[in-house]
Amino acid sequence: EFGHKPLEYPENVEIEIFDSERQLIAEVFTVINSYPILLTFNGDNFDLPYLYYRAKRLGFNEKHIPVVIAEEGARLKKGIHIDLYRFFNNKAIQVYAFGGRYKEFTLDAIASALLGYSKVVIEAVASDLTLSELASYNFRDAQLTLNLTTFNDDLVMKLIILLMRISRLSMDELTRHAVSHWIKNMLYWIHRKNNYLIPLAEDIMAEKGEAVTEAVIKGKKYAGAIVVKPPAGVYFNVVVMDFASLYPSIIKKWNLSYETVNCSHSDCRSNVIPETKHWVCRRRKGITALITGLLRDFRVKIYKKAAKNKALGESERAWYDIVQQAMKVFINASYGVFGASTFPLYCPPAAESVTAIGRYAIKSTISKAQEIGLKVLYGDTDSLFLHSPPEDKIKELERWVEEELGLEIEVDKVYRYVAFSGRKKNYIGIYPDGSVDVKGLVGKKRNTPEFVKKAFYSVLEALGKVKSPEEFEKVKNLIREIVKESYNKLRNRELTLDELAFKVFLSKNVEEYVKTVPQHVRAAKMLKEVGFDVRKGDVIMFVKVRSKYGVKPVQLAKISEIDVNKYVENIESTFEQLLDALNIEFKEIMGISKLEAFF
Repeated sequence: EFGHKPLEYPENVEIEIFDSERQLIAEVFTVINSYPILLTFNGDNFDLPYLYYRAKRLGFNEKHIPVVIAEEGARLKKGIHIDLYRFFNNKAIQVYAFGGRYKEFTLDAIASALLGYSKVVIEAVASDLTLSELASYNFRDAQLTLNLTTFNDDLVMKLIILLMRISRLSMDELTRHAVSHWIKNMLYWIHRKNNYLIPLAEDIMAEKGEAVTEAVIKGKKYAGAIVVKPPAGVYFNVVVMDFASLYPSIIKKWNLSYETVNCSHSDCRSNVIPETKHWVCRRRKGITALITGLLRDFRVKIYKKAAKNKALGESERAWYDIVQQAMKVFINASYGVFGASTFPLYCPPAAESVTAIGRYAIKSTISKAQEIGLKVLYGDTDSLFLHSPPEDKIKELERWVEEELGLEIEVDKVYRYVAFSGRKKNYIGIYPDGSVDVKGLVGKKRNTPEFVKKAFYSVLEALGKVKSPEEFEKVKNLIREIVKESYNKLRNRELTLDELAFKVFLSKNVEEYVKTVPQHVRAAKMLKEVGFDVRKGDVIMFVKVRSKYGVKPVQLAKISEIDVNKYVENIESTFEQLLDALNIEFKEIMGISKLEAFF
């Protein structure tokens, strides 16, 4: 039965109804063969394998099936298959190209963030839908998938082609691999173009040796960036100075590459890298230094400027912004891959040299800043937080960094005030317009329950209104009330299951979790046991309950089962860092007085 047309029913669309599944699949194959590019969302894992195996079951001859199921995904005999789920799931694309605008990797989440509209919501299971409802649902999914490549003047397709050109990869390879694979291919291409032999990983290790500095972070192979511990508390009028593209600039200036660090020339041994026993070649230009320097200069001097050029149209500026962000992916990752043991050109001394020079640069700059009378509150990898710095002193520091270190440092941000928790990489900065910059605090993370997140953002809003130190005491009282209210609602069970839910992305199919079973996977298994269709790419919503496993999916839970104590722990871990910065005790808010209060 075709049924009543829903509101979302597509206009000007021809809908074909077939007498058999075999006829339907045959027509789908005809359409696939008539296009050079097929776009899907999760087609590697679901759509194309499903079509392939249904066709085999229905007796199709292999030569009439356009799909090839390969280890790396579903390919086409003719044309290119782009699985946009895999492309947008790439951290480099999510973080750098799109600035973290989407947090989850579902079609609904990505489309909502980038296109401004989402999937058709259906209440029933697919088998219970009328044909018109099914057509509306499927058409919207296809439309969203297509529009993810066509919005903003075909921005994503242009981005893919740009990344292909830099990496020298094919379209289907580029969209399926991580940035380390892009860089490997780019470097291999440069080797071949110049008739260089590509060394084996064991040859590089034998020639260059291991790292010599000791890692602070467990599991790391060498010392990383320096982070100066900030003082806990609130500071007004804070200026953040940032080294422009610190690591890429170091690679370029110091000529760092796997073949230039610890070279065989005796006269280069005096060119020692600070804080290490390594030296760098003076005689020849390193491949990584050359390509990283070139990409960095193109990004900073051409595309980054074009992205801010008001004389250009908005869509053109948006495109240049994506270009400069895409180049940033290559530039930043070119440092990281040399310290990754899985990378074919793995060279610990090269990666270690970059971080060593970075530490030397930040420590030298902090010393110079203090020497000229600047108060340094905090240093974080490539930036300094200065308390009420005079303009002339800022200029003096900029000149010194350029002349003495050959690097660039500039004012990146100005905060009305900053609240430091006392932990590294944890602070809240309030801009002059009242907007809030949150760094490393738990409350903004996507798997925080909605009621906790809501309270957290209410606190941030209150902090954004503070204009002077005198206003702080009033706001501290308001913050106590906000946190206490969320606790009371929890204790009195005045919250819905949706407000209490943790939302976690399922990165593998449930069956693939063998060694450990995380909480969201446990909840997903419970859903499968009662007949729900759960697969890789889904977002699992679960709540914490008093039971053997401690969790239940929202669909199967009751509000009376909620484990209040577990949620109190979550409220505490979310607000603890923030409250530390404001000198507020969490236990006092909850009504548990400190022992010393009795004396």
